[in-house]
Amino acid sequence: MKGITLPIYNTEGKQVEEIKLDPEVFDGTVNTNAIYQALVAYRANQRRGLASTKTRGEVSGGGRKPWRQKGTGRARVGSIRSPLWRHGGVIFGPHPRDFSYNIPNRIKKLALKSTLNAKLNENNLVVLDELKLSNYKTKQALRIFRNLNINQKKKNKFYRTLLLLDEINENFKKAIRNLDFLSFNLAKNTHVYEVLYNKKLIVTKNALKQLTERLKK
Repeated sequence: MKGITLPIYNTEGKQVEEIKLDPEVFDGTVNTNAIYQALVAYRANQRRGLASTKTRGEVSGGGRKPWRQKGTGRARVGSIRSPLWRHGGVIFGPHPRDFSYNIPNRIKKLALKSTLNAKLNENNLVVLDELKLSNYKTKQALRIFRNLNINQKKKNKFYRTLLLLDEINENFKKAIRNLDFLSFNLAKNTHVYEVLYNKKLIVTKNALKQLTERLKK
């Protein structure tokens, strides 16, 4: 299979070289079923499952029978905490539970491959030579992303962007933490949801190598 070639840009937005993508990972195919399974599993694993209601046996009070069984002309009642009464218990209400579950690793890898190929097919994958800041200022970091043309042409706004790196230092975090359009992660830890959530994907050359090795295992 013929490999796909992408340009590599520097922080000034100029092409410095080209990289040939590994055809085992970047073959252009998108498996929507795998993406769906990985996405649903990820969101289910984020649920905390803390919703809780009390049954009639857990609501305080209601130990005494409100009135005698017969002779009053009213319906028989055993407790004022009956689910039919105000302040009573809840029938079939939610209780704390674990929503998480696992899917096979091969499906996770296939889903991540597919999302990366989707970004590639949409021309939303940008490869960066390296990301270095001289003084770690937010203004300087913003200039880099403007040079890479990830801002919307009709509006003075940036697309939601995911930045994948091979390593992250604390000074760099401080420089980009105020950029509301940008999220970042290590290439070895990225997942389907964050790739799909962001419109643009910027990955450094070393991070791309890490990501390719991870998906080929």
